[in-house]
Amino acid sequence: MKAISTAVLQRTTIASVFIDSGALLFIYLVPSISHLLSLPVYLIEPMRLMLILALVHTSKKNAYLLALTMPLFSFLISSHPVVPKMMLITFELVFNVFLFYLLTKRMKYLFPAILLSILISKIAYYLIKFGLIQMTVLDSELVSTPITIQVIMVILFSSYVYLFYKRR
Repeated sequence: MKAISTAVLQRTTIASVFIDSGALLFIYLVPSISHLLSLPVYLIEPMRLMLILALVHTSKKNAYLLALTMPLFSFLISSHPVVPKMMLITFELVFNVFLFYLLTKRMKYLFPAILLSILISKIAYYLIKFGLIQMTVLDSELVSTPITIQVIMVILFSSYVYLFYKRR
């Protein structure tokens, strides 16, 4: 029994290391990838993409770790986003993880749990962002990524989580 739990722990640790490294590398390279491909790669929500991969393939602790560190890492390597927006994105990602685990305990089906966790965290993000814009803490437009693209990404992320767990 101890050998099985050690093997599972090692697999989770290896997955965490790969996903964390990949997440930071991807966040670091998003501007370069966007420039090289002449495509706005940032529209696919790279931080949420990495967070979804962490939710599915690693541990709860690791998902929180990525949610807390990806925006900070992005700020440290590129000075983007600005500090208030970095803190807002961090809040949104951490809230997304919190809601996901809360809703999975309370809901029978996984698809609505991940879908709602993303939607509720996005709504909270936009409400707080609106307040920060009104207080002139942030100087940006309220919605920078078109809503249509955001809806598509939410459905894709939710479907990935659902399909991954359905196969198990």
